[in-house]
Amino acid sequence: MIIIEAFKGKSITEQSVEIVERKGRGHPDYICDSIMEAISVELSKVYLEKFGDILHHNIDKGLLAAGKTIKRFGGGRVIKPMELTIGDRATFIAGGKRIPVPEIAVETAKKWLKKNLRFVNPERHIKYRVVLAEGSEELTDIFQRPGRIRLANDTSAAVGYYPLSSTERAVLELEQYLNSERFKERFPETGEDVKVMGLRRKDRLDLTVAMPLMAEYTGSEQEYFLKKEEIIAEMERFIKRFSKDFSSIEIHYNTLDERERGIGGVYLSLLGTSAEDADSGQVGRGNRVNGLISMNRPMGTEAAAGKNPVSHVGKIYNILSHRIAKRLYEEIEGVEEVYILLLSRIGTPVDRPQMANAQILLEKGTGLQDIKEKAEEIIKKELEGIGRFCLDLARGKYPVC
Repeated sequence: MIIIEAFKGKSITEQSVEIVERKGRGHPDYICDSIMEAISVELSKVYLEKFGDILHHNIDKGLLAAGKTIKRFGGGRVIKPMELTIGDRATFIAGGKRIPVPEIAVETAKKWLKKNLRFVNPERHIKYRVVLAEGSEELTDIFQRPGRIRLANDTSAAVGYYPLSSTERAVLELEQYLNSERFKERFPETGEDVKVMGLRRKDRLDLTVAMPLMAEYTGSEQEYFLKKEEIIAEMERFIKRFSKDFSSIEIHYNTLDERERGIGGVYLSLLGTSAEDADSGQVGRGNRVNGLISMNRPMGTEAAAGKNPVSHVGKIYNILSHRIAKRLYEEIEGVEEVYILLLSRIGTPVDRPQMANAQILLEKGTGLQDIKEKAEEIIKKELEGIGRFCLDLARGKYPVC
């Protein structure tokens, strides 16, 4: 069932307060989401190569337990490694062939860590615990039933929206810049554990940024605060691109810092992530699939990372809802904002949701009847193409955090 209706609320930009968060790639929650998703993509690849199909798996339970370090200006050492637990379900044997699931999971995790966290040694700084098991007979049987399109393995709802507000774009783009190759080349002493919190009050934007400096590159407290001022100046230079959207923009960086307290008054890191000794991570606690945690927007509770890309609607519908919202906004004139709600029913093919609801905020002078037919047509085409979309998910084409 498809229902197109006018959105009756205010546009996000008309609300007096807006709060948006973004966790960067060194944040423990981001690490968990990204690694579990990478494992799902790799398993899907192996299943396709060996069996011509994607078999049952859900690698969506992951925990990164914090380690322990000793830090000082100029260096330090790791005294207890982090521990990554990789869990839930996978297919280990099919057609008489064994799939080395634990080995694939650990090797994929190591590759991701090596590629994304410059100061983490995947062999020395992390222990790996694989607790994957075979799935239940009923859910596994979904993959044995005939039909090109898989049956939904859960009754679940998802919501997506478009376009991003100026606040959302500012938060997203600032974190992406701080973790970009360009920024890290200029400021190699910064870690990857970046968190940006944006608060808009009417037309004023307040950004709070957390990002450690590496102990190895920081010889003294004085050096830390001098480098901190340089980084603030660079962030202010970057964020000027949004000056036309706000009457003022303020940036606050590492606000727990306090001079003359030595190591206790600065944010230093050995490995670039707070998981080294301060904070653990878990799948589903990080960014939504569009890369943001936007408090003023509707949000689902499903964690998309690591879920099966061909039957798990907690992944498929989460990403598809944002994709549909984007298409409606870009392809239909007179549309200001779009919200898409998708609801599955377990056992029903994923291309036939129980409900597909588009709530559309229209520009003045545009009526619902002006856009209804085209909106329905776009949604139908997206659902008809869900087989190709799921394969793209399996290949990792769409980010989940």
